[in-house]
Amino acid sequence: MSNIVKRILTGIVFLTVLIGGIIYNQYTFGGLFFFIMLLSLNEFYTLIQKKTGTPQRELGLILGSVIYSTNYALATQLYDFKILLINLPFLFLVFIHELFIDNRNPFRNIAYTYTGLIYIAIPFSILPYVYTFPEIHLTGSASPAFIMGAFMILWANDIMAFIVGSLFGKTKLFERISPKKSWEGAIGGAIGGWAMAYVCSMLFHQFQFMEWLGLATIVVVFGTIGDLVESMFKRALKIKDSGNILPGHGGMLDRFDGILIASPFILAYLIVIS
Repeated sequence: MSNIVKRILTGIVFLTVLIGGIIYNQYTFGGLFFFIMLLSLNEFYTLIQKKTGTPQRELGLILGSVIYSTNYALATQLYDFKILLINLPFLFLVFIHELFIDNRNPFRNIAYTYTGLIYIAIPFSILPYVYTFPEIHLTGSASPAFIMGAFMILWANDIMAFIVGSLFGKTKLFERISPKKSWEGAIGGAIGGWAMAYVCSMLFHQFQFMEWLGLATIVVVFGTIGDLVESMFKRALKIKDSGNILPGHGGMLDRFDGILIASPFILAYLIVIS
């Protein structure tokens, strides 16, 4: 099977599962992104362990699960804000666990463990708030409008950035980190994201077009930065892809790098304009 065919088939299956999980109900959404978060976090720790350090993988996965689950419970109003306090004792287990590891670099191990949580578990844990905002506070039910719209804008940005960059890209965007990315591609991606904002305004009536345009700008800017951040990590580790779980597409981090950095800014934007 050629790489192009493999890439297309994987993309179809990937998008079908992702879109189905998002739009079916809040429980399929929560379960799907819990699974994606664990895969991404495990992928990150695996890369670090192979190349440069010894993060506390198993404990990190447990902590990521707790962080995601408690935030999901709060976002969907299963519990009140006190549920987040459960995270505190779990976070200190990283220091305690390091006492029983015979390693000369405890600071590095702890830092790598927390880096995975900050970079992956927390951004994914923000997505349930985006999913439930603001409908659950007004009607008691969640809507996939904002999270679906954000992903549609991000995909449009990525696709147009690739097409325009491949055809017309000459001016390097951030050559030290990602030599192939160009300003022409970034501008093309932004236009694609803004065009998708108009589509979202037609499909999802929670926002007017100008509000969707503002969200698209947030997604385009910080989604691109998220892509560059992952490129920075991969460059430091001297690898091309974060993994091979998605044939022809690389790893989970390769697919979700944009949303990791964008998610806190998306939620902040929703809060500010509400």
